[in-house]
Amino acid sequence: MPRTSARLLSLLSLLQARRDWPGGLLAERLEVSPRTVRRDIDRLRELGYPIQTFKGPDGGYRLDAGTKMPPLMFDDDQAVAIAVALQLTAVSGTDIQEAAARALATVRQVMPSRLRHLIDLLQVTAVEAPRMRPASPADTTVLAAIGTAVHAREVLRFDYAPAGTEPDAQAPPRRVEPHHLVNWYGRWYLVAWDLDRDDWRIYRVDRINPRIPTGPRFTPRQLPTADVATFVAGRFRGNGNSSAWPCVGEVILDLPATVVATYTRDGIVEEISPDRCKLVQGSWSWTALAASLGRFDTDVEVIRPRELKDAFARLARRYAGAAA
Repeated sequence: MPRTSARLLSLLSLLQARRDWPGGLLAERLEVSPRTVRRDIDRLRELGYPIQTFKGPDGGYRLDAGTKMPPLMFDDDQAVAIAVALQLTAVSGTDIQEAAARALATVRQVMPSRLRHLIDLLQVTAVEAPRMRPASPADTTVLAAIGTAVHAREVLRFDYAPAGTEPDAQAPPRRVEPHHLVNWYGRWYLVAWDLDRDDWRIYRVDRINPRIPTGPRFTPRQLPTADVATFVAGRFRGNGNSSAWPCVGEVILDLPATVVATYTRDGIVEEISPDRCKLVQGSWSWTALAASLGRFDTDVEVIRPRELKDAFARLARRYAGAAA
């Protein structure tokens, strides 16, 4: 690549990395004179990049957003990251899969041959568990409306249809302080403070119908956990504000550790012998934990606690009744 073109790419990459760049620092990073930096800035402006000049003791340059999209330039790692991310939209829970496929084809077409070959090798198959598949993907318009309210810190009003129901047009809208948009196993959720229920709630985005306009601005509340991931995991696991499972048991299975580990997402597997292993596993209830351990179709020895043994006994009676 000619030195000037390579330098322009480096200059553009620097301008995209931070908001303001003093001219002297740009010259130092590129190992050229300030005059050469000024000429390169003019070349980028001719290509359509809206680069502003700011004055002051450390006068320099700023890459602003423009009214149209100029040619984009990415380094190798950025190009690969974009291609992989576009392939993963199959489990994003949105309705933009077709648009992502077109975008990937466009990006691939303008890549140099070495990167095109790498992208072709990095074909990603995004597999979504059938039990977690959304009934319908989240509408990107709804996602945008919620995201705007989160960013603007404005009260969001919306009609909501709980599971198995239709929206009630006569019911008053929900009023919440939107906190976070979260993607959990292929579904989109809104984490928000419900003003009428005076508590934190998690709402399915595909059941939300936003009302316009939004409400007044608010000061964000502090989540009851250190971060939103812990909060969401705790709610879905039935353990309040902790991401840990409320029920954790320890058992011995007559199976190789390699086999058990293959079918255990977040359990701890320890090999005892080539054909036996110890498993520490959690669930939202003792009965659910006992039932999930039954999927291994082998003898189970409960080490602890007593509640897990009692759950196995309850299931044994139920299953015996079902068999009779």
